Amino acid sequence: MEFFERFAVPHPSPLIYASMVAIGLVIIAIIAGVSYFKKWGYLWNEWLTTTDHKRIGIMYIISALLMLFRGGADAVMMRLQTSVPDNTFLDAQHYNEVFTTHGVVMIFFMAMAFVIGLMNFVVPLQIGARDVAFPRLNAISFWLYFAGAMLFNISFVIGGSPDAGWTNYYPLASNDFSTSVGVNYYNWALQISGIGTLMTGINFIATIIKMRAPGMTLMKMPMFTWSALITNAIIVFAFPVLTIAIIMGTLDRQFGTHFFASTNGGMDMMWANLFWVWGHPEVYILILPAFGIYSEIIATFSQRNLYGYKSMVGSMVIISLLSFLVWVHHFFTMGQDALTNSIFSITTMAIAVPTGIKIFNWLLTMWKGKIHFTVPMLYSVAFIPLFTIGGVTGVMLGVASADYQYHNTMFLVAHFHNTIIPGVVFAMLAGLTYWWPKMFGFMLNEKIGKWAFWFLTIGFCFSFFPMYITGLDGQARRMFTYSEATGFGPLNMLSFFGAGLMAIGFVIIVYNIYYSFRYSPRNVGDDPWNARSLEWATHNPVPEYNFAVLPQVESSEAFWDYKKKGHKLFPDSIKKIHMPNNSGLPIIMSGLFFIFGFSFVFYIWAGVIISAIGIFACMAYRSFEKDDGRYISAEEIKETEDKFGGAGQ
Repeated sequence: MEFFERFAVPHPSPLIYASMVAIGLVIIAIIAGVSYFKKWGYLWNEWLTTTDHKRIGIMYIISALLMLFRGGADAVMMRLQTSVPDNTFLDAQHYNEVFTTHGVVMIFFMAMAFVIGLMNFVVPLQIGARDVAFPRLNAISFWLYFAGAMLFNISFVIGGSPDAGWTNYYPLASNDFSTSVGVNYYNWALQISGIGTLMTGINFIATIIKMRAPGMTLMKMPMFTWSALITNAIIVFAFPVLTIAIIMGTLDRQFGTHFFASTNGGMDMMWANLFWVWGHPEVYILILPAFGIYSEIIATFSQRNLYGYKSMVGSMVIISLLSFLVWVHHFFTMGQDALTNSIFSITTMAIAVPTGIKIFNWLLTMWKGKIHFTVPMLYSVAFIPLFTIGGVTGVMLGVASADYQYHNTMFLVAHFHNTIIPGVVFAMLAGLTYWWPKMFGFMLNEKIGKWAFWFLTIGFCFSFFPMYITGLDGQARRMFTYSEATGFGPLNMLSFFGAGLMAIGFVIIVYNIYYSFRYSPRNVGDDPWNARSLEWATHNPVPEYNFAVLPQVESSEAFWDYKKKGHKLFPDSIKKIHMPNNSGLPIIMSGLFFIFGFSFVFYIWAGVIISAIGIFACMAYRSFEKDDGRYISAEEIKETEDKFGGAGQ
């Protein structure tokens, strides 16, 4: 019995038991549904073993939406707990676990997955490529992310969730203060998914540098592709820092070293430094692709060229460089001297300048434009004032002396969400709506989409603006309760009301997907938005080979100029196309990584050794495997093009 006792949740509650039942029922329902409709072969052949960048992108997005609701449930529970004074809905331990898992799920497994999913689907199409540079690597990148996400999420019902915050600060994350296996889950889930993300960064840099269509110079790339290139460069430089930091933390917790201990030569502040050396570039890993999405959408629905193309590119490059020079502003209050704080205060305020340039560029793009207020454009327009408020409060936090008042209060929570939700979540929803017809061949319902937008936007304001006030009045973040004498109750109830409106907005989005799948017309055409970049020059939904003929690019808005100026976009004739084969190896390896991580969490050394041998065996098999891909014949391509009614593209 002792073996099984190690898997028990250390702080059980009715909520956790309900979660166990819910997870079990969902698994049974999925297995039963797939078996009933006899879809196991379809799933394996078309999705689970695919190397098609488009399907991998869609799987990233589906996973991100699931994680959005998982993290959103945590958010609603936190807002409910703090909605009234002295609430007992959650106790202190469960609240710690909930806000820890909320942050980790939303940053690592929702926002990152959404960003990478859209990059996967859109970037090869925007540069006129057939696929990414390394399709197999792309598949294993997704499955490693998925393995990490699943490993992290089972912590809630097997062994206990991490409880040291999403930043996992030491000594709070040490064995002395976090005695369950929760932080072990944190370390291994993030390590496994982080390896996948690092491989994605390498893959997309190679794809964008080496696989652009003929004539597409760097300064003719669409803005979203530029944002993807810079983002992946940040990933390649930042993620190894997190990898090493997590290895050191794992050695501390599981092998008795003292890297982040406060005794025996250790230094707990080293974790804070290493974490934020990765962590602040991570903020821009999330926000730069969002900037690229807004640039595409605002230009499309203003019916104008993007204003200041070169300054937009230059500002993103500057942001990427400065993102590595501001990490200390996350702990101004932790004991650095005044000179150090002053230097990082200056760099923090400096990074606002290139961001401000982008805001003005978007406004000038809309100036005198013929604006169409579609759902993607509504999210883009709402983003500008909301994100500006988040940026201004960020500059306030960047003043080191003033930060002693703001730090560790709800003011900081409001600021962070004021940048991430309009800056990332709104962008992902805008991008999903914008590229939805390219993914699935039909459009999401505009009326229902606008209802969701207004619920999310109004709910966001009600949820987070009160936190600025309570934070300035002294309400500390991470506190699970407060007394009635503080006076925080009414504003916290307003915040809970806003969270409820946002939850309704997300439910409406799910309903919109269902409704549109059932009732939306399928004859929307290949270019329903009258867009400007190359992904709209192929069919809806996109065929396996993307383009029957590789496009010839003459400008930064190749498709728009093809439509309006008569540029010849497809000068060549249809020829056979080489494509990669599917492979089951990536999902098998991710399963072995899952077993490896789970076994390490619980010190099951036999599982660690066996799964490690399996991983290396898969790598060896791949090294000697002869797989030269396959060809799609010209005749098959012509048949497909004829079905779409657009032979030659």
